[in-house]
Amino acid sequence: MAKLYSKKALATTTMLPKKETIQFILNYSKALTIMKIGNKNYKIIAN
Repeated sequence: MAKLYSKKALATTTMLPKKETIQFILNYSKALTIMKIGNKNYKIIAN
């Protein structure tokens, strides 16, 4: 069991997002509007 967790190759792998994922998150954040009315926050996505 100890040998499975001590491999250095598993710890050094880097994960990079796809361009489509980054574009989706940017477009979502541009369309998202948060309105505060009284004590409540309303999240509106303008498509």
